[in-house]
Amino acid sequence: MVHSLGLTLYNLRPRRDPASGGGWPERPSGRLIWMHAPSAEAARGLLELAARLIEEDGLTVLLTCPEGLPARKGLVRVLPPDDRPAEARAFLDHWRPEIAIFSDGELRPAVLHEAAERGVQLMMVDGRAPYVLKDRNGWYPGLMRSALQGFAHVLTLDEASARAFRKGGAALSAVGVTGRMEENSAALPCLEAERAALAKLLATRPVWLAVGLPEPEEAAVIAAHRAAQSLAHRLLLIIAPEDPARAAALARRLADDEGWIVAERSEDQEPEADVEVFVADGMAELGLWYRLAPITFMGGSLAGQGCVRNPMEPAALGSAILYGPRPGVFGGTFGRLGAARAARPVGSATDLGEALSDLLSPDRAARLAQSAWMVASDGADVTERIIALVRNAVKDNA
Repeated sequence: MVHSLGLTLYNLRPRRDPASGGGWPERPSGRLIWMHAPSAEAARGLLELAARLIEEDGLTVLLTCPEGLPARKGLVRVLPPDDRPAEARAFLDHWRPEIAIFSDGELRPAVLHEAAERGVQLMMVDGRAPYVLKDRNGWYPGLMRSALQGFAHVLTLDEASARAFRKGGAALSAVGVTGRMEENSAALPCLEAERAALAKLLATRPVWLAVGLPEPEEAAVIAAHRAAQSLAHRLLLIIAPEDPARAAALARRLADDEGWIVAERSEDQEPEADVEVFVADGMAELGLWYRLAPITFMGGSLAGQGCVRNPMEPAALGSAILYGPRPGVFGGTFGRLGAARAARPVGSATDLGEALSDLLSPDRAARLAQSAWMVASDGADVTERIIALVRNAVKDNA
């Protein structure tokens, strides 16, 4: 790998923080693949890829990410090393990966140079555009080019991303447009007998769901429900509160103070024909509610601190999505859904009522839900291609 003047200057930059590295768990025996994501959002495709390699190939997968990630069976998770030569050497000495898979476009020049020197095959997946660690200010001549030259494969989201990597210095033969990898399945399970019984009870009633609903948004959702009932008087609202402890108090307030006919899941009550609001008692049965509700409002996105649940959950189960201007950590996901016209944004409580009323037309809700499902199921072929590349590299190293 070319050792550029930029890399020399980059490695000589003043240290601002104490040296990091070490303190890692013992390396599992056997062959190990290292994956790195610069954010939890960028890690989603890697998590599905890791699960496949662990379950189907018996490989050990190490995943580094500076943000917290959900636990996955068989996955080793640690913080990435500081991008300096000594820390890079210590990290690679300890973990001894055969392949390093980076995502999004983040480059760690010191680590990448050391890995390439050791013959570790480098791959970039879900590539948007190349960039050196964002907290490494300064201009280092040839640094990005030398970092990119070590990648055997650079798989990008689209042609604009591919051009950015070619311009940055990646080998032309290494760059290819594949699209995004498949994310970990968001299709939550449910008991089929329970779903069938409730579906029979609801029959042809229109139903919508407010999932992960925080207290500041309760009034807006109830106002939207009231507005939509003028078009569909049999409309049922299912509320899954963000805080399950609020379920009982919310049900009492809606019934006693506002006159709604309310049923509570925690009291083993059913959404009978006269029930207008059904209050769920937690998140454990979301797979059931998504399947029963053709329309889902993503709680937290309107007046909360950000969307509480992953919008791919309702997308994967055929529920049309409504969301507000506060996506939280799911900004990129909502961007994809929006670009595919697979989710409908609302800016206020009034907008929510109007959008809900519009989607009560079954064909409109079905079109939105179909587009969302296509986004949720996209990327399987990309993941298969990357798995094939990994398997070929592992075979070549045998």
